Amino acid sequence: MPISVPGTSRDRGQTPISGFTLIELLVVLLVMGLFAGLVGALARPDERTLLRFEAERLAQLLDLAAEESRLTGKPIAWSADAAQYRFWRWSEAAGWSEAQDDSLRARSLRPGLSISDLRVEAMRTEGGLRLEFNPHGALAYDFRIALGAERYVVAGSPLGEVRIHVSP
Repeated sequence: MPISVPGTSRDRGQTPISGFTLIELLVVLLVMGLFAGLVGALARPDERTLLRFEAERLAQLLDLAAEESRLTGKPIAWSADAAQYRFWRWSEAAGWSEAQDDSLRARSLRPGLSISDLRVEAMRTEGGLRLEFNPHGALAYDFRIALGAERYVVAGSPLGEVRIHVSP
């Protein structure tokens, strides 16, 4: 007596049909499309995300420079122009020289990113964007950092805290 599995068509002389239905294929394509869109969005962040990342990095570097100035007892300066920003160290023998170490090295600004409107102790600065961190006290300052239509303010408080917030 032959044993057969129910639902097979060998008994009737027909070839079995295998494959996916159209709905199954559409669901798989939809899931793959959503996944590809998500990966694309994560790989190419928007202007707000890029700007926030740059503002947070700059705030941490300014905090590091102020802390290093207090710990070493020597002034450290930060300056910015249209293309990059730099940190400077003071020495009695050579005066101001550009910092060469990894943490406070010069960094280029992303295309379209700008730094402007520096105010120190609530007063606009003259002669460019430059901050000097004194080893004997904290400095109150703020400036705008912008990319496209997005804007943030990086602000240092007299207590030595550096924060970022959305620009009004």
